[in-house]
Amino acid sequence: MVAAHKGGKRVGYIRVSSVDQNTERQLDGIHLDKKFTDKASGKDTARPQLQAALEYLREGDVLVVHSIDRLARNLADLLRIVTDLNGRGVAVEFCKEHLEFTGDASPMSHLMLSIIGACAQFERSMIRERQREGIAVAKGKGVYTGRKAALTPVQAQELRKRIAAGEDKAAVAKAFGISRASVYNYVKEAAVA
Repeated sequence: MVAAHKGGKRVGYIRVSSVDQNTERQLDGIHLDKKFTDKASGKDTARPQLQAALEYLREGDVLVVHSIDRLARNLADLLRIVTDLNGRGVAVEFCKEHLEFTGDASPMSHLMLSIIGACAQFERSMIRERQREGIAVAKGKGVYTGRKAALTPVQAQELRKRIAAGEDKAAVAKAFGISRASVYNYVKEAAVA
């Protein structure tokens, strides 16, 4: 465990991929002075709480993350974040892997980060490939029909009427309990048909 320098803080970053996933198991029982939690995909670094954490961290602080894949899903993002933080005097600690990066510029440290980050990226790519293969097989058997529609045809028609009448898309999305992106998809679907 990397200790924060005098006056520094141990700052936790937690990420789960969806709103209904539990964040409790990550960093449970680990002393932290502050926590930032995202409920978003790790496909890129444009996550509000990650950005807030990166802005919050100061020299002497330690960023504590459950595992490498919680911080970044690809090697380029991982290396950029860790290198930037280390350059600012911020250490990075990954609990699951028992790894700490303090910016000591050790070639072995850089090699370990690169290898483990590349393995995490490879694992994610393999998962996506297996998902695509499984979906293709299921479609071939006529078993896969895709995700169930969020709205019934009657609700979709009502949504389109409200949008055509000039109602705010965000308000309509909230009324139907769907995302704004789904509203746009329903409107686009009608235009294509």
